[in-house]
Amino acid sequence: MGDGMTAGASVTGLGATTPLGGDVASTWGGMLDGRSGITLVEEDWAQDLPVRIAGRMRVDPAEVLGRVPARRLDRCQQAALVAAREAWADAGAPEVEPERLAVVIGTGVGGVLTTLAQDDLMEESGPRKVSPYTVPMLMPNGPAAVVSIEFGARGGAHTPVSACASGAEAIAMGLDLIRLGRADVVIAGGAEACVHPLTLAGFAQARALSRRNDAPEEASRPFDARRDGFVLGEGAALVVLEREDFAAARGARVHATLAGAGTTSDAHHITAADAAGQVRAMRLALESAGLDPIDIGHVNAHATSTPTGDLTETRSITEALGTHPAVTATKSMTGHMCGAAGAMGAVAAILAVRDGAIPAVRNLADLDPEIKLDIVIGKPRQGRWKAAMVNSFGFGGHNASLAFTG
Repeated sequence: MGDGMTAGASVTGLGATTPLGGDVASTWGGMLDGRSGITLVEEDWAQDLPVRIAGRMRVDPAEVLGRVPARRLDRCQQAALVAAREAWADAGAPEVEPERLAVVIGTGVGGVLTTLAQDDLMEESGPRKVSPYTVPMLMPNGPAAVVSIEFGARGGAHTPVSACASGAEAIAMGLDLIRLGRADVVIAGGAEACVHPLTLAGFAQARALSRRNDAPEEASRPFDARRDGFVLGEGAALVVLEREDFAAARGARVHATLAGAGTTSDAHHITAADAAGQVRAMRLALESAGLDPIDIGHVNAHATSTPTGDLTETRSITEALGTHPAVTATKSMTGHMCGAAGAMGAVAAILAVRDGAIPAVRNLADLDPEIKLDIVIGKPRQGRWKAAMVNSFGFGGHNASLAFTG
């Protein structure tokens, strides 16, 4: 296995439920086809909002889980459980001692839909109408808790809450648990479901969201000269990580290897990114993986479609890695899945390395002239790459980069 502090982790299972599809296959197929999961929010509560578009899960997780059990879970917990079941089955349901199985699932806000709905109910009908499941449904550690219960994981159930870096940071923590000898198998990733008038209004007031209500599918346009903000998305993406010798001993199919990870904090500004922190995260991921910048052939960028954020990241990539990697931005199709975004980027990067195909950036009609990177435009890029990097950055100055090898 090598030095425990530098060894990688085998990725043996993938699971997802997203605006493009209810599983990994449909989501990946949608990315390669360049489809959009962004739609108009048509409910009455959205009619007076300045932004009325979002990337909602294509398949309602409650329909997959069953209405009765789903009633006791917040929507983000439902999404996490759907993705976890797929990832676990994809990994071949490894036989592992419960004390050697851990869960790390990040989220940006946790059960905010439950919080807001139950508060409305109490104000309208009084405290006796509040659900007894309110607290376990709203707590941010809910997704990790329900997944740990589902699979009997007694090696720890952890919840990084690092805004939009949460899912990637969870995967980085999963690697740490394996390297530290605290787990043989880790279910890791992110979950988010916060499409609600309050979140849409709050992000809109911060001028962070695209206002292309008349053209939802064209709204998320990373790197495009006419980008005007991100599109709020929801869903979950999870991976099963295994100690390399553990996976080999049971003859597991390995999609890719999580070779390294880097996490940093900017200590700069609550919402504005700092390029230096992003560069450090990428360099730490390289060091952790034992890779050189030239080894990174592909980057799944954070690239949310904001005017300043995309430009900052392209400069960070150039400084940390150079201009040679083929760069994509899958949020152009899923929207920004917030706490699940980094984990979704990880799944896409793993599949790109495994299948030799990088999805093209959707809606990129006019590349920002200040961006000098090799952006994948028009159709998927075919090829083979030694390694891929995933970037994920969050409000508060959280940065996480992951390095995967084939």
